[in-house]
Amino acid sequence: MSPRASRDSAADNATVVTSQKVRPGHADEYQRWQNRTNEAAREFDGFEGSEVYPPGAGSENEWVTVFRFSGIDYLTAWLESDRRRELLAEGRRFFEEAPTQEVLRGGSPAEQAPETVTAVISHDVKPGREEGFLRWQEKVLKAQEKSPGFMGSELFRPVEGVEDRWVAVFRFDSREHLEEWLGSDARSKLLEEGRTYFASYDVRKVGSAFSGWFRFGKGAQDAAPPNWKQAMSVVLALYPTVMVLNLTVGFELDRLGIPGYVGLFIGNVLSVSALTWLLMPLVNKALAFWLAPGRARGWRVHVAGAAAVVICYLLFIAIFGLITR
Repeated sequence: MSPRASRDSAADNATVVTSQKVRPGHADEYQRWQNRTNEAAREFDGFEGSEVYPPGAGSENEWVTVFRFSGIDYLTAWLESDRRRELLAEGRRFFEEAPTQEVLRGGSPAEQAPETVTAVISHDVKPGREEGFLRWQEKVLKAQEKSPGFMGSELFRPVEGVEDRWVAVFRFDSREHLEEWLGSDARSKLLEEGRTYFASYDVRKVGSAFSGWFRFGKGAQDAAPPNWKQAMSVVLALYPTVMVLNLTVGFELDRLGIPGYVGLFIGNVLSVSALTWLLMPLVNKALAFWLAPGRARGWRVHVAGAAAVVICYLLFIAIFGLITR
C-alpha cells in the first residue's frame, strides 16, 4: 500500500546514505545481495534511484549506498518495510558490523564530474545547542569556500522519527582536495570549537559525484539553472553534434551496411559522450551569465541569454542547410 504522503512530499526529496563495512573476501556476494536490494527498492512507490559506491583509497572495505525517493513518507515506507528487514537479515553475514545510515530530507543531488568526491558528516548535536551549531556550520562553510577544489555543501536537519542527527554534505573536485581539507589546521581548529555544540560526529566519503551537465554556485539552491534553460542549452549543443555525426559517422556506418538500430545506438553513445565531456562544459562556461542562478538576475539577462541561444539555433540551421545541399 502506498504511504500517505503530505502535501509537500511530492517536491520534498528524501535520500538515505548507508555505509556498510563488508567482510574481506565477501565483496562479490555483497554486490549480488546489493543488486537484489536495489531491485526490491525499485518496487516501492516514490523510488527515484539508487547508487552504490565501492571503497575508495583509505576507506578500507567500506561500501556506501544511496537511495533516493520523491518524499520522506515514501522513503520511510521503504526503510520500515518487511522486505528491507528480510534483506538486511540476509546480508548481515557479509558485514563486519551493523550498517550505519543518514536520512537527508530535501536538497537535490548535484551533477558533477566523475572524479568528484562527496563527504557525508553526521553530528550528534547537544540538546539546546542547535542555534550555536548552525552558527558554527556557517563558519565551517566560509572556511571551506577558501579551500582548493570546494564545490558546494548542504546541511540537513534531523527528520523526526527517522533521523536524529544533523548531516552535512560537501563536495570537492578530487579526493586529494577533500583529504587536504579534512586534514587542514583550519578544520582542526573548527572541530575543537564545534565540540561545544556536538557530542560526536562521523565522516563518510563517497568516491563519486553523489550523481553532469549543469553545476553552478556554492550551495544547493544554486546547483542548476531552471529546466527551460537547461533544455535550451542541451539542444544548442545536441543539434550540431547529431548533425555532424550523421554527416560523418552515420554516413560511414550506412556505407558499411551497419543496421540502422545499431548505428543509432553508436550515434547515441558518441553524442552523449561528446556532450558530457566536451560540449556542455563549454556551453556552461559561455552562458554562465545566463545559466547560473546566482548571476542571472533581472529580466534583461534572461531575455538576452535566450535571444543569444535562439540566434545560435538559426546560425546552425543555416550552416547545415547549406552543407546538406
